Amino acid sequence: MKILLVNKFLYPIGGDVISTLATGKILASKGHEVIFWGMEHQENPDYPYKELFVSHVDFNNPSGFTQQLKASINLLYSFEARSKIEKLLKIEKPDIVHLNNFAHQISPSILDVLKKYKIPSVMTIRDYKLVCPSYTMFLNGMPCEKCKNGKYYHCFLNKCTKDSYAKSFLNTVEMYLHHKILHIYDQIDLFIATSRFLKHKITEMGFKQKMVYLPNFVIFDELKPSFKWKGKSLIYFGRLSPEKGLFTLLDAIKAVDVKLKIFGDGPIRTDLKEKVRKEKIRNVFFFGHKSQDELKNEIKKSMFVIFPSEWYEPFGLVTIESFALGKPVIGARIGGIPELVHDGRTGFTFEPGDVDDLRDKIEKVISMPQSQVQAMGEAARTFVEENFNPEKHYQGLMEIYQMAMEKYFND
Repeated sequence: MKILLVNKFLYPIGGDVISTLATGKILASKGHEVIFWGMEHQENPDYPYKELFVSHVDFNNPSGFTQQLKASINLLYSFEARSKIEKLLKIEKPDIVHLNNFAHQISPSILDVLKKYKIPSVMTIRDYKLVCPSYTMFLNGMPCEKCKNGKYYHCFLNKCTKDSYAKSFLNTVEMYLHHKILHIYDQIDLFIATSRFLKHKITEMGFKQKMVYLPNFVIFDELKPSFKWKGKSLIYFGRLSPEKGLFTLLDAIKAVDVKLKIFGDGPIRTDLKEKVRKEKIRNVFFFGHKSQDELKNEIKKSMFVIFPSEWYEPFGLVTIESFALGKPVIGARIGGIPELVHDGRTGFTFEPGDVDDLRDKIEKVISMPQSQVQAMGEAARTFVEENFNPEKHYQGLMEIYQMAMEKYFND
């Protein structure tokens, strides 16, 4: 089978890319022909057809009025993306297109081309963009469901996109155009939800298309476990952004006799470091972005991984990666996290945003006997081997591809 995998970013910058690249790897290992397509970027590997990738655009730092105007138009409907993917489809003629994150930098304009060339498609849902103009369903430090059943105007009223009326208005227009006028997402044959919570919440918010559940997976050859650690140290790794619960984490850990290492970057890094400085929190250390190998080694040296999200986390790739490395997880009881973190077995959960509850869990784990922590790490590794292995994911994906192709050609 020839499969076109689409994601706007194609270098390992986040969970969506890591999962997309891993999917391509497992498909190729099974003898399928895999083609990647997305956006130009200097960090991309040397992909075939890179000349047909859409031009790089940075919505955070557009240069000049002309560039901003072009980016805004492409967000709504990119004729460049439509033209370039059409050229690729004419050359390669894939059997199916597997879509991941493509909003904004690519836009749903490509869906019209898939329909034109009679190519079935599936989409793995990586966030809440299908029902929330700003992706996250998160507002003023809490989960938000104001846009339920297509009431997208709340995005503009609440300045949900980067606290800007202009950007929020553009995202609001985008949602009404794509969902209420063009109904462009109806052209996707089948949607894949990576957690049961995500499937339920997207449906509850008013999205009516057919969805199936298939969780992410990890490639175990790349994640060798270690059930030991050096010193009393906990680790957070991932994006440093408001919805990740990092201010709660700092408040919870500052009075505890344990070292917290924070790896990653994002819009609130400066604010977090300033809080640590002002409040003289001496047990928190920031390390920025590290290579995958460096990060794995740091995780292996830790006792536990902390995942303190305060938004509806769609899945939690961080969690199963930690499990695969032999580390239990302290995770917020929100979104898809409780499907992975089982209290007393693979880690502990706490009430999201609750400083005292999180502190209690941190103190609990650092006072546990070494043998108990190791046993939890071993249980976490076994859990991920049994439930999130590549073979199980591959078999599920093949069933989904077959369902999508049958639906497409029977409609």
